Amino acid sequence: MKPGTDNLMRLALEQARRGVGRTHPNPPVGAVVVKGGKVVGKGFTAPPGGPHAEIRALADAGKKAKGADLYTTLEPCDHYGKTPPCSLAILEAGVRRVVFASSDPNPLVNGKGVRRLKKAGVEVVAHVLRDQADRLYRPFFKFMRTGLPFVTLKAAMTLDGKLATRTGDSKWISGEGARGRVHALRNEVDAVIVGAGTVQADDPQLTTRGVANGRDAVRVVLDPHLRTSSNAKLYTQKSKARTIVATLEPAYPRTQTLTDKGVEVWAVPGRGEQIDLKALLQRLGKAGLLHVLVEGGAAVNGSFFGARLWDELWLFVAPKLFGHDGLTFSGGLQIDSAAKAVPLQIASVDRVGADLLLEILPG
Repeated sequence: MKPGTDNLMRLALEQARRGVGRTHPNPPVGAVVVKGGKVVGKGFTAPPGGPHAEIRALADAGKKAKGADLYTTLEPCDHYGKTPPCSLAILEAGVRRVVFASSDPNPLVNGKGVRRLKKAGVEVVAHVLRDQADRLYRPFFKFMRTGLPFVTLKAAMTLDGKLATRTGDSKWISGEGARGRVHALRNEVDAVIVGAGTVQADDPQLTTRGVANGRDAVRVVLDPHLRTSSNAKLYTQKSKARTIVATLEPAYPRTQTLTDKGVEVWAVPGRGEQIDLKALLQRLGKAGLLHVLVEGGAAVNGSFFGARLWDELWLFVAPKLFGHDGLTFSGGLQIDSAAKAVPLQIASVDRVGADLLLEILPG
């Protein structure tokens, strides 16, 4: 039995997921070439400067691409960047039909590739498994729409909503399964953000561990007054990933001490004593970091909630109690009436070992 259109697009999506976290600022695209009902080529987007998914799939197919169908998770590009347009390569290969999942909102693309293909007589089928592909491209789409990265907040709390005990102890609230899921997420995002308080209290590494072929995301520390120790693991531990400190006070000699360790110090605007999170996110987006994971403490979480600068929340809930004097995970929102509560919607609930994982979206 020949695989159906949906199944072939699922194969292309599997290819796309192999590039997640490795292609920014480009989106992770997957493609398969099909002839006579058989997959004869496949590929996914290489790191920046390398070939796009369609090019790799066509190269894999070789001469078999002539008269074949190409399934791709994103509308083929039609502009010269670091690589030539995929639309031209498709025409040169002699592909007879192109099936794609998501439209590309990039104004350099946005329908131009489709028009070129149709004009040349190539059949084009749009929006097969679009919902699945659109979810994959949420960071890319948001950046194209707003200039801001997609922001995932992550928190682990007890059943009574506490991030830590009254003494500040938080290791460990969630179990090994939950921590494994977090490492898998770090492997897929472009950057991880923490606050100075988390660095001082937990001295985290923010590396990806226990993931096959894993890689570290860019580490970003919110440190308005450069009060974190220059001996913190984030600054002294070897990693191929960049480490960035965002501060209001890039003062010598503290700045020099960090830069000598290979840390980038960014001076960013502030509001009062706090870093302007939107300004920081805009700069991260311009640097090509389109999906950021926030693993901050209560104050950082509260700042993102209050500024409405988040897109999803991964909330791990452990079957434990810390009592009323524990630290709440959402920070000081200063809500004085139920009518002013931050509205949320629960998108999914998953069991992870003894814990629950709630995927929560803004209401």
